Amino acid sequence: EEVFADKCASCHGDFAEGVDNWPELAGGADTLADEDPVKTVGSYWPYLSTTWDYVNRSMPFGDAQSLEPDEVYAIVAYILFSNDLVEEDFVLSHETFRDFELPNVDGFIVDDRQTVEYPLWTKEPCMTDCKDEVKITMRARVLDVTPEDETAKDVVEEAAVAVVEPAPEPEPAPLDPEMVAAGKKAFKKCKACHQVGEKAKSRTGPHLNNVFGRTVGSIEGFKYSKAFKKAKADGLVWDEASLAEFLKKPRAYLKGTKMSFAGLKKDKDIEAMLVYLRSFQE
Repeated sequence: EEVFADKCASCHGDFAEGVDNWPELAGGADTLADEDPVKTVGSYWPYLSTTWDYVNRSMPFGDAQSLEPDEVYAIVAYILFSNDLVEEDFVLSHETFRDFELPNVDGFIVDDRQTVEYPLWTKEPCMTDCKDEVKITMRARVLDVTPEDETAKDVVEEAAVAVVEPAPEPEPAPLDPEMVAAGKKAFKKCKACHQVGEKAKSRTGPHLNNVFGRTVGSIEGFKYSKAFKKAKADGLVWDEASLAEFLKKPRAYLKGTKMSFAGLKKDKDIEAMLVYLRSFQE
């Protein structure tokens, strides 16, 4: 973590989540079949040796091949940890390297389209049994690419969705100052992406003021992942239980989230974090 923060975080973020247009190195699990897949070391790359060799030859940007071998091992190990693929006590070395396989090791195939598919599409086109006319039967809701046709009758209408307001949160008990202080310390792992307090704004991640009782994925103007959008559609609301589970293992609780943080390993840190977030609840 220390080597990554010093050598890599300025472009790739403290948790390998990517900064601005610099690539994400963590997250993206189960997104390769999506319209907008998140291709990271954990979700897309097939071989760990490629990761090691690329870091060793090409990184850091502008100072390539300045890393010592042990630093390369440390950075690759931290990338694995950020992808929730190893525990924090995992040691990557030349002795353990070959024992580790990335999740997408079997995800690449030989491109045989030249011999298998191409012949199927080079035959004479079929020009028989064609339809007499073409009608628009559905309209694209998002892309706005359907041609305007006032005579089209079969237009898909949005179904009315009943909005169920979440139950009000019970009046909170007085907060333990020591727990708040412990939570503030634990929040240091989150503040690279999230803000709290009077002037908090959404940055890489949404602000966390008044998070309890808030519908998941509901901060106006923030670009959420598909996982959060689905959770919002399902009516998931942040409470003590859901936040605790999410903080423990974000990518296990919400499959497909783009948040690369691996999670808090200690229950006492999670408990303290919840108390700390409570201190920003109006």
